[in-house]
Amino acid sequence: MKNIYFKAAIFSAISMLTFSSCVKTDDYELPEIKCTNKFAAANHPLTDLATIAKAKPTEADIIKEDYIVEAYVSSSDESGNIYKMMFLQDKPENPTQGIEIDIDGGNQYLDYPTGSLVRINLKGLIVQGINGNIKVGSFDPNYPIGRINPNKLSNYMARVCDGQKAVVTAIKPLEFNSIADALKNGAHINQLVKIKNVQFEDPELTKTFADESGTGDRYITDKKAGRLDLRFSNYATFAKSPISPKYAKSGDIVLLLSRFTSSSNATIFTDQAYIRNLDDINFPNDRFNPGEPDAPSASAVNLFAGSDFENWTSFLSSVNTFGLKPYATQGVGLGYNGTNSLQIKGTPTANDYVFTSVATTGIPAVPKRITMYIKGTATGKSLSFNVYKAGGGFYVFNLGTFSTGATLGVESANSYNGSINTNGQWRLVELTLTGIADINTTAGKDMFAIKTGNGGIYDVQIDNIKIE
Repeated sequence: MKNIYFKAAIFSAISMLTFSSCVKTDDYELPEIKCTNKFAAANHPLTDLATIAKAKPTEADIIKEDYIVEAYVSSSDESGNIYKMMFLQDKPENPTQGIEIDIDGGNQYLDYPTGSLVRINLKGLIVQGINGNIKVGSFDPNYPIGRINPNKLSNYMARVCDGQKAVVTAIKPLEFNSIADALKNGAHINQLVKIKNVQFEDPELTKTFADESGTGDRYITDKKAGRLDLRFSNYATFAKSPISPKYAKSGDIVLLLSRFTSSSNATIFTDQAYIRNLDDINFPNDRFNPGEPDAPSASAVNLFAGSDFENWTSFLSSVNTFGLKPYATQGVGLGYNGTNSLQIKGTPTANDYVFTSVATTGIPAVPKRITMYIKGTATGKSLSFNVYKAGGGFYVFNLGTFSTGATLGVESANSYNGSINTNGQWRLVELTLTGIADINTTAGKDMFAIKTGNGGIYDVQIDNIKIE
């Protein structure tokens, strides 16, 4: 009996010693976590999809080999606004290619959250492309492209692992200052972008985001009066939320750009966009009048000597050897805020250079814009402006029909189409120079010209031509 108690005591002591030795190590080993890639490394860049895409893929266009690409998920269908589709792009920042994948089911964000790096094996799928819009889906003889069965999506797409976990990267939207810049040349279709200084158009402020029984088209506009169609699904969690007052102001918006092509005419397409959720809208600023530029900043300077027209002699000294047309005179007391102006009053018998000015000293080395105030009327024709290049030639800006302010971009040729009627008010015009690097800023060389159209009836005041 004593031997039994003694053996038990010895066993207990050894057990306690063993347990104590394990605890002392402070080395708690976690189970090893492994994340393996389902597909082999990409054997094609995402940009290659544009080269194999067909406007109307046939059954023969189903990809028959392992055709693997990598891309980052830039969309999310969590709110339901992006429905039965996913947007992806080749890089998380500064992408060069975006695509849309059509899927016959929702809640894809659970398996493929925004920022996920994925590999797509297109074997068994088709690639459709028209007007720059590249889509991946299944073959369906009844449609240009079919939706992938969501139960089979994992056969084609899987997240990329770094050995321990799936890769997720923050997606940084491309930033643009205008709608036109974001849409230019269709270069950013299916990519995540941010457009600054936009607002919903006035008629949209009385509406909810989506229509009662279907997708709603709601339009935004920018300061250059550009416009873009936003698509809002009636399946979105915020579909019945009113746009106003919470989103009635202006600011920045993050969007996924898309493009819809008419089924009856492939040459007709509409640029459109989707938000992922309401957090993509940040409108804290006051509303603006579309097309009306911001007032000149404190750093703006006269474009040429006498460009405020207060000192007529100084202005005449800045005009080149071709001089000033006789129907252009000093408008004494007719200028902005009761100052003096350039008055253009008469009917030109040709497409005239009213004057061409030479550059003065002090012009910014990299100017962003020229501004001027205009008041009055012109019937039958409008105005055109030339801004001269350092190496010869000039950039053209056409005013067109003008009444409430205008922000003008470069055009291919002088045009005098349109009319002017500011209803007795001074209105601001901007010639946007951003992105132009070869404007002449050398003093004494041609810098700027105003042109009138043959047969137009002009009674116009121009004042305070500035550059900054």
